[in-house]
Amino acid sequence: MTDTLVRFENVTKRFGDFTCLDNLNFEVKRGEKVTIIGPSGSGKSTVLRVLMTLEPINAGIVYVDGKPLWHEEKNGQLVPASEAHLREMRRNLGMVFQQFNLFPHMTVRRNLTEAPVRVLRMSRKEANERADELLEMVGLTDQADKFPPQLSGGQQQRVGIARALAMRPQVMLFDEPTSALDPELVGEVLKVIQRLAEEHDLTMLLVTHEMDFARRISDRVCFFDQGAIREEGTPEQIFTEPKNERTKAFLHAVLHPEA
Repeated sequence: MTDTLVRFENVTKRFGDFTCLDNLNFEVKRGEKVTIIGPSGSGKSTVLRVLMTLEPINAGIVYVDGKPLWHEEKNGQLVPASEAHLREMRRNLGMVFQQFNLFPHMTVRRNLTEAPVRVLRMSRKEANERADELLEMVGLTDQADKFPPQLSGGQQQRVGIARALAMRPQVMLFDEPTSALDPELVGEVLKVIQRLAEEHDLTMLLVTHEMDFARRISDRVCFFDQGAIREEGTPEQIFTEPKNERTKAFLHAVLHPEA
């Protein structure tokens, strides 16, 4: 079993003439909590969307748990992945989006059980038990029979976290999970994510603008700019003694906006 769970090898992603990921080499180890920071348009969220097979790549190879994600092996050669291969690989990944993406016509509990029953072939009984455990973990046991529109934004995002966990993913991806929330609701969602990080041996990859949170939760912080990693290190090193001038300028603008 390899220690590296996610690996980008010379990955390029373009949107028309715009290069979003530029020959990116990047990896996340098993159990590691990695936060990606950087300006808008730097390619942060694209890394997560590529992993969730929402955006195909133009060049390079992405590996998840040692297997190519966007390719599969046929007759000793790597060829573009079939839809069946992508579906199988997706099972390893859980994503929490900026917009909650819950099914509004399903109860909270049903939002959590639908995919495990249909995709993992879990029994309805087992899926319900798992859903109740997860709702307890995110502090929403009393909301199980409500529908998403009846919940606050913070509650909906906590349901989103529980729903991603219900699939038992190897890697949890968080794409700016608090950006759509009112400021007073941000804390409750960050608290749940921090508890996940501290109490569970999950591999986590986060994109966030919450710098204090990134500092608290991360084993490693990567600063992205123009589709590449310009600097990476421990939270202490990145936030206290950044070496790259672009990192310094970004952090100064974010941490001291009034200066």
